[in-house]
Amino acid sequence: MPEKLQPLLVIAGPTATGKTATAIELARHFDGELVGADSVQVYRGFDIGSAKPTPDELGGVAHHLLDVLDPDQSVDAVAYANLADDAIRAVRDRARLPVVVGGTGLWIRALIRGLVDVPPVDPDVRHRLEKAAATEGATELHARLVEVDPISADAVHPNDALRIVRALEVYEQTGTPLGTLRAEHALGEPRYRALFIVLDMDREEHAAVIEDRAQRMIANGWIDEVRSLRTRWGDDIRPFGSVGYREVLAHLRDEVPLEETVRRIRKSTRIYARRQRTWFKGEPGVSWRSESSDVLGPSSLARIAEELRV
Repeated sequence: MPEKLQPLLVIAGPTATGKTATAIELARHFDGELVGADSVQVYRGFDIGSAKPTPDELGGVAHHLLDVLDPDQSVDAVAYANLADDAIRAVRDRARLPVVVGGTGLWIRALIRGLVDVPPVDPDVRHRLEKAAATEGATELHARLVEVDPISADAVHPNDALRIVRALEVYEQTGTPLGTLRAEHALGEPRYRALFIVLDMDREEHAAVIEDRAQRMIANGWIDEVRSLRTRWGDDIRPFGSVGYREVLAHLRDEVPLEETVRRIRKSTRIYARRQRTWFKGEPGVSWRSESSDVLGPSSLARIAEELRV
């Protein structure tokens, strides 16, 4: 466990809003090091589609929790928080500021506040729900989740059977929606003294950025990256279920035309960004900024220094 109320700067927000570039500049300004909070960038080989920063982009700024797992390994929010605690402790031992950066909201919540206390898995309930997901399809279970737990339903993809099943089994076992439990837990005692900044942008501008980024990722070799990952790891590894990667996998496996693949990537990325916004709007004490310049301007840097006392 970290020491209570150690200062922590968090730069989060929807995908493709410039979080990493902003966090790099903040780390340079405050003599800090980055700690990733991205559920795809933790995996080795998942580089292009996760927008993993290159050494040139980092420019010598240390970035922890990139490339720490093989794609056939699993990691949940609790495991992430433990990894991040260790990285943050090491950064603090070097008298530097930890700058957490990423868009995986549950991981960030687990780091800052821990996770909600829910009952252990009931094997019978899980088996029944997993069987329903296999026979009826994840989207049918997602429709059921919309009825009983709209907060959780809006935060997960309709094809994400793992998280849908988990939310439904918590509801069945407790009678309370997991989304409600998490929202109540978010008001609890923090584990760090975190300055939590969410970076966003105008919706139309963001849509254009998403469209351009999808094309650039394809041009930069994303399809070859997925082809190579399939050859080594097969089709069933967990990160292949992430936004963009599942569409490129369908292009290679199911021969979905490239133009349609790009259209699907753009659409799923926009949906994912909407869910991220919904999630971060539910987090307490968040400061929203519409542009990176709002974070990196002199007055903002001064406020950050004052709030974190760095």
